[in-house]
Order: sequence, then C-alpha cells, then structure tokens
Amino acid sequence: MKLIIHGKDVKVTPSLQDYVERKLRRLEPWFEEDCDMHVTLSVQGHKHIQAAEVMITCKGTLLRAEEKGNDMYASIDAVADKLERQSRKLKDKIKIRMRQQNGLKEQVLESMAPSNSEYDSPFEVARVKTVPNKPEDIEEAILQMNMLDHNFHLFFNRDSMKTELIYRRNDGTYGLITTV
Repeated sequence: MKLIIHGKDVKVTPSLQDYVERKLRRLEPWFEEDCDMHVTLSVQGHKHIQAAEVMITCKGTLLRAEEKGNDMYASIDAVADKLERQSRKLKDKIKIRMRQQNGLKEQVLESMAPSNSEYDSPFEVARVKTVPNKPEDIEEAILQMNMLDHNFHLFFNRDSMKTELIYRRNDGTYGLITTV
C-alpha cells in the first residue's frame, strides 16, 4: 500500500510521520498492494483544532474518514479505528455478496473520464470529481455514502441500469433521484 502524508497548516515532523505510518500500517491486511492511502493532517480555525483525514483508494472503492480533536495523536488514533471498522464492514459486505452470487466475482467497469470542453459561462467550476462507473445496488450506494461520510452519492444502479443519486434527508431517511 502506498502511503502519502500531507500537512495543511502544520509541519509533519518525522515523529508524527512515524506515528501515522505505525498506526495506519495495521490496515494493510485489509487491502491489496496497489491501493493508495492519502493522509492529510491539519490545524483548523482559531481554536487550533487538530484534524486527521484519510482517504483510501483501491480498485474503484473509496474509503474516507476524518477525526478532529485537541490532540493530533488522538485524532490519528480515532481515524485509524474508524477506518478499521469501515474496512471490516466492507469485507463482511463483500463476503455476503459473494455467497449470494455463488462465488462469481463482479467485473468492475472503468470509470469514465470527464470531458475537457470549456463553456463560456458566468459560472465557474471550482472542482471536478470523477466517480467510478461500477454498477451498484441501492444498498451498496448507501453503504458507500456512509463510508465516505457524505450526504449524497452518485452511482450507476445495477437494477435500473441508470445513473442515480442517493441522498440523506434531514429526518435521517434516504432519498433517491433518478432519471425518466
């Protein structure tokens, strides 16, 4: 697993880097060798809140966790624990899915690259994000959204063969936006 550590408004000292590596290397058995782990350590706001954010990218699957606190080392510990729980939950979900499909492995579709055409518009796009075009069912999309700690998730629905958006409503339930 490739580990990349960044500091945002904080200097990543060798001792801090060693601590991050030691804590996050325990996640290696959950993932294959060609996975990337991006770690961002930051100090936020005037109260100097210490934040640790980790994103793991592995064959179209993305896990993300972020923890904030008064101590950077405690934030790193908390984010490592959170990622371990997410990894365990994902592996259990895959095992159940494999049993349901009688051991047949699902093929992962290549993600579509966004077009680079520019429009003469008064609106400016601040960030472009690509998402994998892997077919998922609604349950998998909700799981992925929760693992990323986002309020919405765009996915290609395996059942309807359409691109759909699942989102978390204010009352805790989920909504689905689909095309006609």
